[in-house]
Amino acid sequence: MLSQSIRTRFVPRTWFYRLIFAVSCLLFSILNSTCKCNRRAGVRERANWYILPWPNHTQLQTEALMGSYNQLTEAQRYQIYALKKVGQDQQTIASVLGVSPSTVCREIRRNRGQRGYRAHQAHQKALSRRQHKTYATKMTPSVVARVETLIGQDWSPEQVAGRLHREEGIRISPERIYQHLRADRQAGGTLWPHLRHSGKKRKKRYGKPDGRGQIKNRVSIDARPAIVGEKSRIGDWEIDLVIGARHKGALVTLVERRSRYTLVGKVSSKQAEEVAAKAIELLRPHQAHTFTVTADNGKEFAAHQTIARTLEAAVYFAHPYHSWERGLNENTNGLIRQYAPKGQSLEHLTQQKVDYIQNKLNHRPRKCLDFQTPHEVLRQETGYKTRDSPIALTS
Repeated sequence: MLSQSIRTRFVPRTWFYRLIFAVSCLLFSILNSTCKCNRRAGVRERANWYILPWPNHTQLQTEALMGSYNQLTEAQRYQIYALKKVGQDQQTIASVLGVSPSTVCREIRRNRGQRGYRAHQAHQKALSRRQHKTYATKMTPSVVARVETLIGQDWSPEQVAGRLHREEGIRISPERIYQHLRADRQAGGTLWPHLRHSGKKRKKRYGKPDGRGQIKNRVSIDARPAIVGEKSRIGDWEIDLVIGARHKGALVTLVERRSRYTLVGKVSSKQAEEVAAKAIELLRPHQAHTFTVTADNGKEFAAHQTIARTLEAAVYFAHPYHSWERGLNENTNGLIRQYAPKGQSLEHLTQQKVDYIQNKLNHRPRKCLDFQTPHEVLRQETGYKTRDSPIALTS
């Protein structure tokens, strides 16, 4: 065994010394295997064979056992490397180092390379990760003012956090924003009404038969091209109807699958001809990028052939009670309900309010778009100069 004085002086600084060190550990393991002692009792006794010739190792191990160390040292990483080379399991390595087995497991998983776990490489990776670590931004008065401004535009805390990080480099978690909103509500503030609140649990229907009759010449969603499901192009739309209380007034909603761009138009009834006319009116400016339209099985879409013929696009129908096949449109209807709640008549809804809702949705950043807005994505990929503008967002 090396003397204590040699231990304190010997620090491998080149690959040659590291090679000698690895070979020495291998020889130690061969000698150690001849010991006739049980495994449990021998772990601590044999641990001395693997103690590396680094300065003050005993002190490091004692501090680790006392819990004053939060990060593994380079010496401990060489120990892990050596003990792995001689075939010791993670439980034994953790016992020798005086750390939790999960610490050893996480260290090997995070810092190993293509050639396995190597101490020097692992230590460099750990140092690099620590140097490039990012920290959350404090809620300074300027950050609070920015957050409150965006919340006032009916953005969710997740959308606010994502957009601030994308455009201004401000890192703040959605939960921290929620905490600020809760404190604001307790203090009698006015920010919390800008959050979406459903309040009601969704009622599920299991295997209920379709009793609304059949739509003539409908084409099933099974025949829809596979590229529509990929959401890789502009031009595939989903259509639905948002109905007001007592069936007075309704909104035709169309959502483009790739960009999430939304079109909203008001109709006075559920008549198929009126719904088809409104859909054509909304899609006419986008006809060059209208390839497919997917609807549910409501009788209000019975005039689908008129839509297909006028716009030169294919219309497909989802399976009955399979709302997830048009999940984007269903989700968008939920967003619209923030401005036109259930139980409220849409009969007296003005066109200005309809435009306001459409503009709000199209200028709201989406996580699925890397916190870009639908308006930005549509403009980037098609060059459209749409009529809606964030400047016109007035209720």
